[in-house]
Amino acid sequence: MTRILGLVATWVALGIAIYGLVALVVGITKQRSAWVTSGLQAVYVNFALLSVSTGAMLYALVTHDFSVGYVAQVGSRSTPLLFTVISLWGALEGSILFWGWVLTLYAAIVVYTNRHRAGGLVPWSAVALTTVSLFFFILLVGPANPWHLVNPVPPDGPGPNPLLQNHILMAVHPPLLYLGYVGMTVPFAFAVGALLSGEVHKDDWIRLTRRWTLSAWAFLSLAIIAGMWWSYEVLGWGGYWAWDPVENASFMPWLTATAFLHSVMVQERRGMLKLWNVNLIVGTFLLTILGTFLTRSGIISSVHAFTTGTIGYYFLAFIALCLIVSLVLVAGNSAGLRSEGRLDAMASRETVFLFNNLFLTGFTLVVILGTLYPLVAEAATGAKVSVGGPFFNRMSIPICVALIFLMGVGPSLPWKAASNAQVKQALLPPLAVAVLVAIAVVAFGSRDVYAVASYAFVAFAVVCNLREYGVGVLARRKAHGESAPVALGRLVAANQRRYGGYLAHLGILMVAAAVTASSSGKVEREGTLKPGQTMDIDGTLSVRLKGLWGKEEPQRQVVGADVELIKGGKVIGLVDPRMNFYRSQDQPVPTPAVRSRPQGDVYMNLMAFTPDGQSATVKVILEPFVPWIWFGGLVVALGAVVSAWPTARTSRRAVRASVPRQVPPSAVAVSS
Repeated sequence: MTRILGLVATWVALGIAIYGLVALVVGITKQRSAWVTSGLQAVYVNFALLSVSTGAMLYALVTHDFSVGYVAQVGSRSTPLLFTVISLWGALEGSILFWGWVLTLYAAIVVYTNRHRAGGLVPWSAVALTTVSLFFFILLVGPANPWHLVNPVPPDGPGPNPLLQNHILMAVHPPLLYLGYVGMTVPFAFAVGALLSGEVHKDDWIRLTRRWTLSAWAFLSLAIIAGMWWSYEVLGWGGYWAWDPVENASFMPWLTATAFLHSVMVQERRGMLKLWNVNLIVGTFLLTILGTFLTRSGIISSVHAFTTGTIGYYFLAFIALCLIVSLVLVAGNSAGLRSEGRLDAMASRETVFLFNNLFLTGFTLVVILGTLYPLVAEAATGAKVSVGGPFFNRMSIPICVALIFLMGVGPSLPWKAASNAQVKQALLPPLAVAVLVAIAVVAFGSRDVYAVASYAFVAFAVVCNLREYGVGVLARRKAHGESAPVALGRLVAANQRRYGGYLAHLGILMVAAAVTASSSGKVEREGTLKPGQTMDIDGTLSVRLKGLWGKEEPQRQVVGADVELIKGGKVIGLVDPRMNFYRSQDQPVPTPAVRSRPQGDVYMNLMAFTPDGQSATVKVILEPFVPWIWFGGLVVALGAVVSAWPTARTSRRAVRASVPRQVPPSAVAVSS
């Protein structure tokens, strides 16, 4: 019954999507408001249907209904309840179902929150959202059908991928990733809606797009950080970013969305970069679909990737269709996308944003090249080509250093033009701080040019961004006599977008400094110890093996080592790295032990052990300042939330725009 309910709900959603698409297009082009209203209501119906289908799948997983194909693939009676639930997104079919549900949720929110908005923007945007939803519904009834019948019904299943049931972060990272990935469909839909309705010359749609992009960008930022954390805590190699193709797939749309969030300010302030911004929106959406293709087509090998048959061809066809339609729409609206302003001077904020976009798009091209070149080379020549960390690091580190520098210059310069005196006053003090930091870093022994430059420019950018808060707080205290905390709160509340952006900058700078420290200051030691033996790590810290132990859990066998951390002759902590043996996997899955402190982590992995428990091989890595990567990611997301949070002014504008319209014929009028 559960299988039939989920399957029928999916098929009906497919039919409703086709109906809604036809109703919207006919209603808009023929100016029939009843048809438009019916098409918009179909969006709500599809959300309800996908909710039923997703709920049915969760019920099937929890009740171990192995007659359902997806449950037979990822379910197991021995898997703990939490990991049973999150196995919904642990394999191809479930992940597509979850993607479709999130997409219909976004579509319903977009239609509901803009239900009173006049013009053709929202109906045409609903057309775009429904079209994308229709594609995923086709996958769900075709190559990614999770509801096929299994007969005879097996008594048990293999359970989810052991790597996906080895850490609680798998309950966090994928939903955040989907909220970010799928959320980028909304800006794309607004861009398509503006192009189809002829409203691309208006500013209203770009403001809507910016807010939705910022929200999706915040989720994607958190997803990337959570993915890094998961890799660090689970895979046992001691790192958090390996330029894995699937890591790159999430990073590429983040880069282009970041570029858009900066260049859209130039459009709003100076009327420039209209065509560029539309292309960034389209490119970001296409990169999310490309990332989905990479992870679900089976063409790459990755611990993150799914493997399957023909679904990759569907994604390639959909990418080609979206690209062609977007190019045609952009070409047809070229007149409305002409820039109104121009650069007045090189020393200006808009010039900095142009360089920012140049480096971010260049960074994106580097990642695309390194990710896709091995696939293209193998398809063309049959030879396997590897592009790894050395290529990405060599190409990306200079770009990252330049972007850090620009994060300080941008807030320091005014719009339009800055005089020489303004430039000197704004940049010389933080540059002096940067020079002092560079000297200090070299004095402490660093000889890596890029590490020194990174620390120096991080200091430069931190001073520049904090100064913006300081100047504003001092001005408010002088004008209103407020205390510093009150002045800071009211300063941010008065211009959330600006100061939320600076807060996001500070979070990124924390991440940059922590990545530089952990990369350049890492210490590694590996050794085989018997119980009671000690191994020195860095002259101040040593480790001592207490003993080995084992235990049986419902879904796995666990072997662990108790290892003491010793500093100054005193035991300062106890860690227990483990190996987990799953019945469905030949190789053990490690669980490293991580002891975190603000100054860094002690990271320990159990590499091997003797069956009699008389010795164990452990690898110990000292990782400076790694916790600041995770904290910096939270600060980035907080900055995005502050920047996107509706203000009283925007709420009043929305109310004025909605009164006293019903969903009249004007709502379906299409601008010529």
